[in-house]
Amino acid sequence: MRDMDAALHFYRDLFGLEVISPPGLPNKFLRAAEGSDGVPEMIVLVPHPLSATEFPREKARRVLHHLAFRIDATEYEELQARFAAEGLQVRSGIHPVLKGVRTFYVDDPDGNECECIAPDLSPVN
Repeated sequence: MRDMDAALHFYRDLFGLEVISPPGLPNKFLRAAEGSDGVPEMIVLVPHPLSATEFPREKARRVLHHLAFRIDATEYEELQARFAAEGLQVRSGIHPVLKGVRTFYVDDPDGNECECIAPDLSPVN
């Protein structure tokens, strides 16, 4: 991450992920879900060694296409509104594989696309 404070604001404060690493550790481990057998699902934010280096914004030049996070259906709209209130571009979409879900996309401060996906609890017409 080029700006760890901005990344922590995005993942911890907006997404609501819990930092589980010791405060002095430069890499930030965040719990994304409980997981099982004492091993949480997590992401690790690593400071970019060359913070001045520009991250490629064009998807064709990226190594990672996007991250996907399962969101509780009852929190979906609130999370979407929280990102929009921060001035982030929130993009909706139809999932190409999973049916019966709602999904939106938002980019983190380094341009990594994050998919937020939840079961669609709306009544079927």
